[in-house]
Amino acid sequence: MLAARKWIACGTAVTALAVGLAGCSGSGSPESGAAARSDTDGGALGAKKGPPKSALRLIGDGSTAYTGAQPGIARPERLKPGQKPPQFVVFSWDGAGEDSQRLFSHFRDVGRKYDAKMTYFLSGVYLLPKDKSTRYSPPQHAPGRSDIGFNDTEGIRSTLRELRGAWQEGNEIGTHFNGHFCGADGGVGGWSVEEWESEIAQAKEFVKNWKTNSGLKTEAPLPFDYEKELVGARTPCLEGQQNMMRAARTMGFRYDSSGVGNQVWPKKTEGMWDIPLQLVPVPGRKFETLSMDYNFMFNQSKTVNGDPSKHEYWGNQMRDGLLQGFDRAYKGNRAPLIIGNHFESWNGGTYMRAVEETIKTVCVKDGVRCVTFKQLVDWLDAQDPRTLERLRGLGVGQKPTAGWQSYLTAAEPASAPVPPAAPAGPDGNAGAGAETVPDADVDGGTVPDADQGADTGPGVDPR
Repeated sequence: MLAARKWIACGTAVTALAVGLAGCSGSGSPESGAAARSDTDGGALGAKKGPPKSALRLIGDGSTAYTGAQPGIARPERLKPGQKPPQFVVFSWDGAGEDSQRLFSHFRDVGRKYDAKMTYFLSGVYLLPKDKSTRYSPPQHAPGRSDIGFNDTEGIRSTLRELRGAWQEGNEIGTHFNGHFCGADGGVGGWSVEEWESEIAQAKEFVKNWKTNSGLKTEAPLPFDYEKELVGARTPCLEGQQNMMRAARTMGFRYDSSGVGNQVWPKKTEGMWDIPLQLVPVPGRKFETLSMDYNFMFNQSKTVNGDPSKHEYWGNQMRDGLLQGFDRAYKGNRAPLIIGNHFESWNGGTYMRAVEETIKTVCVKDGVRCVTFKQLVDWLDAQDPRTLERLRGLGVGQKPTAGWQSYLTAAEPASAPVPPAAPAGPDGNAGAGAETVPDADVDGGTVPDADQGADTGPGVDPR
């Protein structure tokens, strides 16, 4: 099983906490969903599909299989003229492996309890045993190299169990690619389109051939065809997005969530939906940071083992920042709220608590849909392009002055204030928490260095 683990910050390995939140087994019966919610805000995803017909067709070596339509997924519906859009919230997880902390299984339980579908970005090397590591040939690195290691038999078996259950519950399995290389020395930010094509192909292969690679021949297959299931990703450290998207658009991808942006409605880039992480408030501070656990952690303590007396405060600060971001969208432009996380117990697990409390607060509200990225892009693709253009005309937190009925029945997009630009990071992208106004250090954090502009930290390092 996975025990002590690492996280990567700008190429520097730092030992992370091995003790995490207690997780519940993912093998129990699904709990009942959240209470019925009003659809008066409009834009419901539609009636849920019934259980799939009995079907099982093994693919390749039997690592994956076609088992019919995914259970628990609602069909997207087009907004009626003048109808207020739903408030979408996407909770996503980078790395997505099950280790001794059992956070994957725990958050599956949370998702069932509060009717929250989530996206799990699997790192392909989590299904590749260490003794077969040379089957991975990372771009610009020697075969068998990975900055997050590889897995062992028990870790692979546990991760497979959670992936099966997650998909059967209506969650999405995306990719976080493989070796999680960041920074200037061979990092993903410097990879060519052709190198990204190789990385993507290998990420698929490790999922499609885990039986051959691991020797776990008697394990049940993953209940999906990964060539069809895999439609989106998040890059390591949020680097290399442009070339990755140029490669991915030819390999079945429909969206990417590696960017940095504001709380506005998404648009397409490189023929794919560009759905970035977003800048959200940091309560008590005069700047905003990315909607991800790593970025709150870095702005607060710059370490995964910060002052224990501040752990509760830091978790509350992240939770309240996410809730403030939610409220300004929910009461304003209704832009989807995008939240990213890692299965990590940084600063005593306080960020895992923050995410769980956010889920149980927002996912039960009227008009809110806690969905996967795949469900979100299905809904976006079902809409009238003129409606989406109108929605993109609203700035951060901006509610239509004359109401939704008037705004979404107008013939032409109305002008709206341009959303404020995010503070620039070292590569021209928005910084993840860079100060915009000098402020007092009220929470024990420090202002990040110029090169700490975005997410780093791979999730788990199975060894």
